[in-house]
Amino acid sequence: MTRVTDENSENHSREASAPPPSTPTAAGNSTAVVASPASPPLPAHLQDLTDRARGYVEAASSANTRKAYAADWKHFSAWCRRSNLSPLPPDPQVVGLYITACASGTAERGMKPNTVSTIERRLAAIGWNCAQRGMRLDRKDRAIATVMAGIRNKHAAPPRQKEALLPEDLIAMLETIDRGTLRGLRDRAMLLIGFAGGLRRSEITGLDLGRDQTEDGRGWIEILDKGLLLTLRGKTGWREVEVGRGSSDATCPVIAIETWIRFARIAKGPVFRRVRGQGKDVGPDRLNDQEVARLVKKTALAAGVRGDLSEIERGLKFSGHSLRAGLASSAEVDERYVQKQLGHASAEMTRKYQRRRDRFRVNLTKAAGL
Repeated sequence: MTRVTDENSENHSREASAPPPSTPTAAGNSTAVVASPASPPLPAHLQDLTDRARGYVEAASSANTRKAYAADWKHFSAWCRRSNLSPLPPDPQVVGLYITACASGTAERGMKPNTVSTIERRLAAIGWNCAQRGMRLDRKDRAIATVMAGIRNKHAAPPRQKEALLPEDLIAMLETIDRGTLRGLRDRAMLLIGFAGGLRRSEITGLDLGRDQTEDGRGWIEILDKGLLLTLRGKTGWREVEVGRGSSDATCPVIAIETWIRFARIAKGPVFRRVRGQGKDVGPDRLNDQEVARLVKKTALAAGVRGDLSEIERGLKFSGHSLRAGLASSAEVDERYVQKQLGHASAEMTRKYQRRRDRFRVNLTKAAGL
């Protein structure tokens, strides 16, 4: 069934870590784009294409995805070594035993059982890493598929949805921010544009002042008479998001952005940056998207949003996604407009937010005569 690592000890050093981006494949299949170390050196005129291919491989997935896949492959390889098994070539029975160990908490000493979503990501990472080496992992093999189905049935938990922030919540949160500081101006602008645009936190911090200004940017802004036009690169490609002007200057995302840009003296590059020097200086570096989640949590707690819950529960309910969910839950317009704004691939995803908004609006118990 399995292959012990002692039969091929030279695999240890080569397979213990995730493959570098220098071994891409075309569309995830087994055709290698870059020559293997055993291949003859490439002609000089092809070396530039090889370097470009590495760049395209990196662009095919986000940095966070590559980092997670590398960590998952390292975890799988380490488990194989401890179990005296070989991670390559991929054996469905070995992978089935590994995900069983992850689900039972025995994949490593002192480890808690992994969640179903973590196990599914580890499984995807193993398949991805095998594909980069020109090998295929058959995830439909019963040694994997049946075990994974059992893990889902036994361990899957209901999804933990983040709390949607309603407009009155957001206004209360804005009141907790000091408008007289650079950091306060920046934070107000992030909250307002995140809510009004229905943006992901990476889309907020990934904004540049103009097109093609940075390599790591995820989009740019255009300030027009009627509002902001955001051009964003998301999961499903490029999309445009319109952010109209608000009914009040105090809650207008366009005025908030204009005020931040003016006082921060930003002429080019990332819109949202770190504030340095005891809050008196704006640096050149782009803000990490984790700061959006921290900002939402901090201001929601300070504003007393969902004060009926404990502080710990409230901290778990709010994140950067609460802004995006808030727009989808609050805007009572045709779902097509909400779907377009959020960049949802299907209307069903948009309806999930609207169902949460519409809970108990229709009381079937009373309608039935009870």
